[in-house]
Amino acid sequence: MTSTEAAAIALQDHAALWSAGEISASEVVDAACDALVAGLDTPGLRILAARTRAEADYDVHDLLPPALDERGLSFRPAADEAAQEAVVRALARRMLAGDLEPRELTFRIHQRYGHELPLTERLAELDDEYDILEYGDRTVDQVDAEVTAEARRLAARPRVPAEPQGVPGVGDEWNSQSR
Repeated sequence: MTSTEAAAIALQDHAALWSAGEISASEVVDAACDALVAGLDTPGLRILAARTRAEADYDVHDLLPPALDERGLSFRPAADEAAQEAVVRALARRMLAGDLEPRELTFRIHQRYGHELPLTERLAELDDEYDILEYGDRTVDQVDAEVTAEARRLAARPRVPAEPQGVPGVGDEWNSQSR
């Protein structure tokens, strides 16, 4: 992955985390600065990166969506399931980077989404396992290892095929039924 790809992922993660209230607006501005340094350069990103910490709280809401759009990135409302999944993936990447402990990741995911978001069901179950460790035969290290494996799975970004599959704009169900 190139530094510009990593910066784009980081910027998208910061947008999702900010939208969910996980990080501050000034952290989004910092990510915009990092993206510029990495080589992502658009007018909207420059404007966003130029905000001071004091301005960030007032301006990020209006400046972030167009800055992301210029890079082909998306900004979704926090209640949207795709936005929730983006938050989960961003938190998983933060855990893998060492910014969160495995137990903290499961706790935050379980507290935020319970057992309601299908993508996070295993993390919610693992959070429950942390709570009952003293009554079972598993260790913290074993559960940590499972959380890390799940975080790796979640953090993996789906790859877009180089060539479109089937008929453009038509779902796979149609393609398989029409053959």
